[in-house]
Amino acid sequence: MEKQQLLDHLKSFLTPRRNKLFKEVLSKRTNYFTVVTQDVHQLHNTSAVIRSCDVFGIQNIHVIEERQPRRIDKEIAMGAQKWVDVNRYNSTKDCINSLKEKGYQIVATTPYGDARDLENFEISKPSAVLFGTEKAGLSEEVLKEADVRLKIPMHGFTESLNISVSAAIILQSLTSRLHHSKQSWELTPEEKLEIEFNWAKKCIKNSEQLLEQYKSSR
Repeated sequence: MEKQQLLDHLKSFLTPRRNKLFKEVLSKRTNYFTVVTQDVHQLHNTSAVIRSCDVFGIQNIHVIEERQPRRIDKEIAMGAQKWVDVNRYNSTKDCINSLKEKGYQIVATTPYGDARDLENFEISKPSAVLFGTEKAGLSEEVLKEADVRLKIPMHGFTESLNISVSAAIILQSLTSRLHHSKQSWELTPEEKLEIEFNWAKKCIKNSEQLLEQYKSSR
């Protein structure tokens, strides 16, 4: 059975306001940019980055957990984990290889070395922006694999920002410029359908039961 039919059935159980909101949010969602966190120690920081992804329209975040898996702090994420797709990896290499196969350039955030200032970063290529641990930053493995290094210009005594703050600043800058560019950044119709279908299922407690009943009645 076509997924569009299943989605239409689920949408009949949602309010008009919810269905309208889905359409509005999807119109600003993108996979042109994606975000990666690598072994972030503080749970609330990863959760806050997920929240920023939702706020700025980033549909996918990739969480590398080589040391130990971590649950999402629901209070910090404020429900954003329902709307953003969280992809988990236990290997940095696997994550980077997967992103490169999908056509992303690897962008390592670091305040050191030959990193490019945020305002001078070119948005002409689909990019995966990587953020590292609070103290050590990204691993040498990531820095070596990076196609570009990126930094937020800072003019005080402090050399770095909290990861969640850095992610918010960078995502706001990149998505704002992207929306005003001529780049093709919108989701495809197929991507929108899949995402809206998943959102609808998450909003309806007995969605699986409703879908099974609908299929059996056809």
